[in-house]
Amino acid sequence: MTKKEDYFTTICKISRLFGTTKKTKPLLDLVVESAIDTMAGKAACLFLCDENPGHFTIAAQKGLSDNYLHAGSTKVKKVLKLLMSKGYFQIKDACSDPRVDNHDIKKAEGIASLLVVPVKVKNVVIGVLTLYTREIRVFDSDEILFLSALAEQGGIAIEKSRLLDQILRYVRLYHDLTVNINSSLDLKDILDKMACDIAEALDVKATSVKLLDSRGKDLKVVAHFGLSDDYVKTEHSMNDKGIIEALNGQPVVISSVSTEKGVENRNIKEKEGICSILTVPIKAREEFIGVLRLYSDIPREFSTMEVMLVTALANQGGLAIQNATLYSMLQEDMTDLKNDMWSHKSWF
Repeated sequence: MTKKEDYFTTICKISRLFGTTKKTKPLLDLVVESAIDTMAGKAACLFLCDENPGHFTIAAQKGLSDNYLHAGSTKVKKVLKLLMSKGYFQIKDACSDPRVDNHDIKKAEGIASLLVVPVKVKNVVIGVLTLYTREIRVFDSDEILFLSALAEQGGIAIEKSRLLDQILRYVRLYHDLTVNINSSLDLKDILDKMACDIAEALDVKATSVKLLDSRGKDLKVVAHFGLSDDYVKTEHSMNDKGIIEALNGQPVVISSVSTEKGVENRNIKEKEGICSILTVPIKAREEFIGVLRLYSDIPREFSTMEVMLVTALANQGGLAIQNATLYSMLQEDMTDLKNDMWSHKSWF
């Protein structure tokens, strides 16, 4: 079997596993094992970027000892720059090349050469796949393309897992809010929990629920999470960018608080650590009665799925407000009815 036939067979094997499992770990393990077996390597490791920029965590590896020490964060940043500019990074002699660290450790581990390719999701580098060899080696274009294809498969597996986790998290959030609305008429408790749960599920800094007053002339924050009390006092303007459009039924994303026009109290928002804002309308009885706002402390473009979810959650909040209002009116009517009945009894 030729080398290219080996590559094709390996990719088909990974693709078949994609169709039979929803778990990410077996797929990443197969990517690493396939790199070693098909390319006659000593070891392979798939790293993912963690929340600390410039640092990697190991998602899958094979062939390296537990004591092997990987490169530090400084080298990682340099490697990422090379990957972004060239698309791959290879080291012919890993025991002497100044572009890598820990020469003695690599020599003791029996590592001679390295080939590193990016793991991408939607053209964003989220990690790297590294192949280690026992002998000094210069990788040809076919080998680089094959390892890149394996890394792409790893990226697809990771994105698939993340999307599934995201969907499950969003479904759980919607379900929990619906259950809470159906089981409680304590509007303050419902809105407070909604603000908290949305912030945590969508990984934003803060949220707020703002409702129009009886005259429809002013907005009042009735629930919030993650905002300082001083900042909440400033969140009443009807003219802030996004509020007017949201009250007319259109979700609005402010990608950059510091640069977009129409943002009121810009300095106060920046001081609060707010970079981006999503504002969606709250609707009850076919009327827009307020807004739900999400505040991100990093620049963020909210996806279509996220906007749709938050809009649906805001509508559930509107339903809770409607239910609580109807209950309050019913209570008043019952009180009036009892008083009326008592007055009739006094006739006899």
